[in-house]
Amino acid sequence: MPEKTLRVLIVDDEPLARQRLEDLLAKEEGVAIVGMAGDGDAAVEAIRTLAPDLLFLDIHMPGRSGIEVLETIGADAMPATIFTTAYDRFALKAFDLAAVDYLVKPFDDERFAQALRRARKSIELEEVARTTKHLLELLHARESGEPAASAAPPKTAYVDRLSVESRGQIRVVPVARIDYITASGPYAELHIGERTFATREKMQTLEEKLDPAVFFRIHRSAIVRLDRIDTLLHAAGGDYAVRLKDGTELSVSRTRREELEAKLGVT
Repeated sequence: MPEKTLRVLIVDDEPLARQRLEDLLAKEEGVAIVGMAGDGDAAVEAIRTLAPDLLFLDIHMPGRSGIEVLETIGADAMPATIFTTAYDRFALKAFDLAAVDYLVKPFDDERFAQALRRARKSIELEEVARTTKHLLELLHARESGEPAASAAPPKTAYVDRLSVESRGQIRVVPVARIDYITASGPYAELHIGERTFATREKMQTLEEKLDPAVFFRIHRSAIVRLDRIDTLLHAAGGDYAVRLKDGTELSVSRTRREELEAKLGVT
């Protein structure tokens, strides 16, 4: 049975880098380049419009970076991705969970072929998993006498990683590790245990990117992971606050108090 044609999108701000990938892909069977983009904004539009199977994505680009492209689209909605970058292997460990593979420039033909094989395998496994899940749903529906569900409604894709600045470098922080977020001038600070990381994202943007079933904005300057809240505090004068499991206390806006209590099941 012939392999499914792999639809590929190339994103890199360097024309020569795009040409290099195009030349290498031209030698591969069952590959179709559906588009190329030279910056992050164009990449977001192309991903949403073209829905490629595989994305070659440069990390460092002017304007929106490759990591910011991933955050904008959402990890769950991203195609299989191979990062291309000039960063060294050590610096890229943080990206391992966000990509099928990565190519450190300059890379040779053999390393490219290895990354492409890995991407093909990953895409095939995902398709097998989706087919198996659909088959199980059909079998369950037949046994129970219930009509099989049609395509599920699209799930809103919230980010599961955020890029932060640390000692002049950009690294990726898993959202699942964040305890709370506070505003700090032009930055927002992500608090993870005893560590704090700065990001240039605005609080409003972060609120929209995070799953509201997990995080809640208790104040214009604070977003909290709900399962980190230990106690609701009622202070004198009608002010409110929360105490987290690590002892941190954060103010709660009066306009947010009732919604917070509802989310926590407080009556």
